[in-house]
Amino acid sequence: MQMKLFKKEEPQPIEVAGHELSCPICYNKLFWSRRAQMNSAVSSFFNLDWTDRTATCFVCSECTHIEWFLG
Repeated sequence: MQMKLFKKEEPQPIEVAGHELSCPICYNKLFWSRRAQMNSAVSSFFNLDWTDRTATCFVCSECTHIEWFLG
């Protein structure tokens, strides 16, 4: 059963450091791109989540495995 979580955009091939990204689980080469906040317990406690780093996430369009990249 495949879940349809991302309906607004089509999955795309992704290149990282000059190499085409491939899912390590199913070997698919199409991904959705998302940004995610890397919240920490301390910043959440003090309501300073906005100061935490942000990562780029690529979600496999077949198995929904997530690859995270900082920077």
